[in-house]
This record gives sequence, structure tokens and C-alpha cells, in this order.
Amino acid sequence: MKQSVNIHEDLIEGCRYNNRKSQLQVYNLYYKAMYNTAFRIVRDSAEAEDIMQEAFLTGFQKIGDYKGDASFGSWMKRIVINRAIDNLKKKKEQISLEESGIDLPSDDSTENYLEILSYKIDQIRTGIEQLGDDDRTVLSLFLLEGYDHEEISQVLDISNNASRTRYSRARKKLRELIKQQKIDELVN
Repeated sequence: MKQSVNIHEDLIEGCRYNNRKSQLQVYNLYYKAMYNTAFRIVRDSAEAEDIMQEAFLTGFQKIGDYKGDASFGSWMKRIVINRAIDNLKKKKEQISLEESGIDLPSDDSTENYLEILSYKIDQIRTGIEQLGDDDRTVLSLFLLEGYDHEEISQVLDISNNASRTRYSRARKKLRELIKQQKIDELVN
């Protein structure tokens, strides 16, 4: 007896028959997670929204391809990730930050813990956005999405070792970028 990995089988079945109510319910269940996945890769809210919408359309059109081997959410995430990666490839340019530098908090506010924490988070975000697309994608999937290297290798169609190598390289580059940011801020 095969254990089902999908708790929303009735909704998925409704989607197979193009039932709009089922599609809306599935959309409402998964849209936030799918948007977050797209946003973490493309780093642009409008693009992430477009990618998410296109992914749902694709998912509903190709729902016949969904075999139920994995959860529907995982299947949809793969569509979102593939769309986001395709989007990055089409742009063929490094995604740059709107703000090129980060200002240190002023002397009178450095004691404010939340401001310091916010500053450190900004440094990490800036560093992540400066990573190459491949490294940023693996780092985001592992750290932010909670994927393990086996899942990442399947989603990105790379080997498990390639996933581990990209993750390790991304962490090392991120440390170097943050260290360089600190040096640049001291000099400027």
C-alpha cells in the first residue's frame, strides 16, 4: 500500500479537470511560498510576482505531468525555480543593488541593537546579491528554503557534489564580500 505524499489530493484532482474553484484553492494554499521562492532567486518583487503567476499557469496546464511521487508543493517549487533561473539567464546581466553602498549607523544610534542587527542583515543581503546566479541560487535554496543537497541537485539538475561545492563556494565568497564591505567602509 503506497503512502500518499499529497494531503490535497482532492484539490489536485479537481485541477486535473480544470475546476476553477480547485485551482483557486490550490493557488491560495501555495502562492506565498512560491512567491518567496521566486523572490529569493530574482530579488525583484514585480519579477517574482510574474514568475509565480506564470508558474501557476504552467502548473495548471501541465498538471497531467504531476505523478504524485513528491508533494504538489515540491513539484510547483521546481516549476517556480526553473522559471526564475530562466528569467536570470534571459537577463544575462548581474543583478545589481540599487544602493551601491551601505552607510554605518551614526555614532549616537550604534547602541541601538535593532539598528545594528538591521545593518548586519543588510550586509548579508548585499553580499548574497553580489554572488553569481548559480551560487546565490544554491545558497538560497539551502539556507532560506530548507532544501538539502539531494533536493537541490534534483531541482537544478546537477550532481549532489556540485550542489555541495557551490554551497561551500558561495559561503566562502559571502564571507569575503562582507569582510571587504567592512574594509571599504572603514576606508571611506
